[in-house]
Amino acid sequence: MDLIADHISHRFGALDVLDDVSFTVRAGEVVAIVGPSGCGKSTLLSILGGLLQPSKGAAELRGAPPAGSLNPLTFVFQDFALLPWCTVEENVAFPLENTQLSPGERRAVIDDALRRTGLTDFRGAYPKQLSGGMRQRVGIARALGVRPAVLLMDEPLSALDSQTRELLMEDFVRLLADGSMGAVYVTHNLEEAVRLADRIVVLSRRPGRVRETVTIPMTRSERGAPDARSRLMNLQGDLWSLIRTEAIDAEREVQHA
Repeated sequence: MDLIADHISHRFGALDVLDDVSFTVRAGEVVAIVGPSGCGKSTLLSILGGLLQPSKGAAELRGAPPAGSLNPLTFVFQDFALLPWCTVEENVAFPLENTQLSPGERRAVIDDALRRTGLTDFRGAYPKQLSGGMRQRVGIARALGVRPAVLLMDEPLSALDSQTRELLMEDFVRLLADGSMGAVYVTHNLEEAVRLADRIVVLSRRPGRVRETVTIPMTRSERGAPDARSRLMNLQGDLWSLIRTEAIDAEREVQHA
């Protein structure tokens, strides 16, 4: 199933946020969205996920979802968005409550999502008992439970320390390896973008326009090799050169607002 951004523009009152943004996330593909602060990345993700109606243009799904998909699009948020009064298992089960799954099928889906995210032994724990990285794993397991065609991820690692970020990036690489699920990955972190994405959409300063689309010329498995580090650093440098001037201007604008 493809996710299509078709000439999307958006404004909040008199403020133009996005201007004529178009790209396609092909089935099984990971597309990162980067750009200066305030360029409309999170707004665009909300439009792609159907949470916000664009002022112009549209977001469209095209093609058949993966077998067994209960929801073609689902979000993984920066702040985990867990129910604190529910256990890990109950959080993962929550989006499955109003589906047509039998109790046995629901149990199998939950068990699989917990296994894939390394949470089987923590199914009875509450969010407050978990580290930040483990809480984000619960958010990922909950998203996996509905078997989406596309994960919509809004800065999912930005609240975590560097060691936990590295471990979760490895988890994302593993979860995305079979190509059954695509992703739109919004991030300020260019290292995450070059490690995880097949293509990177670079937005301009507000109103966000597609300035360039960069294809990563390596598979995700190749990027984990020790000799790939210098190539990845060069790619990060190329991306930074595209947004540096506008990122500095955007930061100054925030400081003087």
